[in-house]
Amino acid sequence: MKIAMMTNNYKPFVAGVPISVEKLSVGLRALGHQVTVFAPSYDEQDTEEDVIRYGALLKGVAGGFSVPNSLDPKIERAFWEGHFDVIHVHHPMMIGATARYLSWKYHVPLVSTYHTRYEQYLHYVGLTGLERFWPIYLRRTLGACNMVFAPTPHIRDYLRETGINPPIEVLPTGLSKTAFYPDQQKAKRLREQFCEGRPFLFCTVARLAKEKNLEFLLESLALYKQKAGPCFKLLLIGKGPYREKLCRRIGELALTEEIILTGEVRNEDMKEYCAASDLFLFSSRSETQGIVLLEAMAVGTPVLALRATGTDDIVINGVNGYMTQVSGDSPRDRIQDARVFADKAMAILSGKELETLKQGAKETANKYDCQEIAERASSYYREVIWEYEMRRTRYYGRPART
Repeated sequence: MKIAMMTNNYKPFVAGVPISVEKLSVGLRALGHQVTVFAPSYDEQDTEEDVIRYGALLKGVAGGFSVPNSLDPKIERAFWEGHFDVIHVHHPMMIGATARYLSWKYHVPLVSTYHTRYEQYLHYVGLTGLERFWPIYLRRTLGACNMVFAPTPHIRDYLRETGINPPIEVLPTGLSKTAFYPDQQKAKRLREQFCEGRPFLFCTVARLAKEKNLEFLLESLALYKQKAGPCFKLLLIGKGPYREKLCRRIGELALTEEIILTGEVRNEDMKEYCAASDLFLFSSRSETQGIVLLEAMAVGTPVLALRATGTDDIVINGVNGYMTQVSGDSPRDRIQDARVFADKAMAILSGKELETLKQGAKETANKYDCQEIAERASSYYREVIWEYEMRRTRYYGRPART
């Protein structure tokens, strides 16, 4: 098959969608399919075969993000020349609109992955109040697809409740084989480098942005320090527009000696950082899958996270980690939730179940083999193409393309 993979963001920008697009593309190519990624351009990008870079309206926005020019005529020209069998788009807006247009004009079936609960982000860009219109928008945009992919069962259920009509299948981001085999000597050196003699090392991976709820994590660790003393270090891995504010907050909470902002780490090196750590901490409440949780579990690092959509589909209390509840959004609730989170971290590290959690983490990650995910995607594409051609033949007496 010839597959057009369309996205609003891609490498070198580091985020969940670029990682998902790359891993799925690699898996599909290994099966013999031809995959062309349509992605916006960046200031520091590599030239890659089978990646069409279209224009960007702005570059270097909010920690490296490019605002894509989804109306760039280069997209349609390359698409027309590619003679694709199916379009897989990864965003409902911008490139999503372009994908719907190309699907209609060239009679190519369209599938879409709903990666992000966008309605949880609208108020960050001054669009407060528009959340109630989001279901209408989704029904119109995803309703134009021949199939919709959800990264987790909870997101599938959400889309069904929203009234999305096309078939919805669960297709998570997979893990490559190398994710399960960290360099243990490198992990040991990292632990020695960062621990500085302290008994515990934690890590978290997140874009340094408001929606990742990292201030909650810092507040929780401040409470941990009050109870247990300065016995830990946290590797805060990532970059983003919230870095300066987080640095100020670290100082206010007297965590300067405990928190290490590593900056960006290459995705292929992440497994050693996770393997060096005792626990992977995760405070985001806006994930749809949380691929970083699986990357940590693949090397046997248990997860402590806040209960939220996406996280709820991966973390199983007492099996591969724990989730703590969010009781509310008031300052009093936040303090109580941070205290519960800190207490659970202490309980895990002081208890006897840590080895059991490590084994459970590996067993969970094994269910997300990248090649198996690619095979499932390939099967879904074939199903969509067959249904599309049959419908065209039934309605018009001929297939979509000859």
